[in-house]
Amino acid sequence: MSTEKLTYRLLTGPDDASFCERVSQALKDGYQLYGSPSITYNGERCIVAQAVILPD
Repeated sequence: MSTEKLTYRLLTGPDDASFCERVSQALKDGYQLYGSPSITYNGERCIVAQAVILPD
């Protein structure tokens, strides 16, 4: 498995502290937010998504 960082990532998951920690870690790793976050309801809970990119 490659250790090279992807230039684009879409982080998804339940709307909880773990998701926020993953986004926060991506920002610490040099990623920037890309676009607006998205949210949907799957019948049980809210699922969120946030795209992040590495700047050139």
